[in-house]
Amino acid sequence: MFNKVQKLLLISRPISWPNTAYPFAAAFLVTGGTLGPTFLLATIFFLIPYNMLMYGINDVFDYESDIRNPRKGGLEGAKEQKSLHPLIIWSALLTTIPFVTYLLSVGSFVANITLLVVMFFVIAYSIAGLRFKEIPLLDSVTSSIHFVGPMLYAMVLTGFLVTYIPFIVAFFMWGLASHAFGAVQDIIPDREGKLSSVATALGARLTVRGAFLLYIASSILLATQGLGPAIVGIVGLIYAVNIAPYLGITDKKSGLANRAWRRFIWLNMFTGFVVTIVLITAHI
Repeated sequence: MFNKVQKLLLISRPISWPNTAYPFAAAFLVTGGTLGPTFLLATIFFLIPYNMLMYGINDVFDYESDIRNPRKGGLEGAKEQKSLHPLIIWSALLTTIPFVTYLLSVGSFVANITLLVVMFFVIAYSIAGLRFKEIPLLDSVTSSIHFVGPMLYAMVLTGFLVTYIPFIVAFFMWGLASHAFGAVQDIIPDREGKLSSVATALGARLTVRGAFLLYIASSILLATQGLGPAIVGIVGLIYAVNIAPYLGITDKKSGLANRAWRRFIWLNMFTGFVVTIVLITAHI
């Protein structure tokens, strides 16, 4: 049993937990939310069950391609045998449903619609019959929603204001860039598995250049929103710097982009630290 729990936790990508929980928690508190049951339960939900559902479905329905992908099987994704797939799906559902039920019971109509739309995109990305991840451009849009969604939901819960839009757009562009660049490293295994992505459609070089411009645009937009956001925007340029060496990468060498992708995972920790310091300073 303990071994299975370990595998389930690995499937939920612990390294990525902050990427979904932090946007919700920070946005909820900054926009007027208070500490209480809703904050606590929603943060826990976006920390673990949300990722269990998102990545669990992904690993189950991507199994045939993942077993041919050399970077899968650890930090960047599990390759669990089919016999474990029912446990993965049931665990994802049973840990998700109670939290979503509670949140729907306390949220407004608009907040509930927002949450349900976010959950739809989590499922639609990988599940058979929809597979948004195999529709070029829509794959990047959907992936970005996975991370922007919790932040948007928090803002709607506390009372949405139009002044939030630049921050949502900036984060959305960051998400588009991050997914697109992440897809570059899988161009060869995806094509061998007859899978489509924004990177297989545009090619490695054009995809990296598009991601590079999106990162810069995101930083520039933040820089226009005041001193604190400008600091975050400047720090955000490290993502553009991280992928700059790959602006001329070819499809044949696309696997080399994994080096920058591994750095990206840790850059998120540093950026999160800076965002935290900026938010704390702004509210002292």
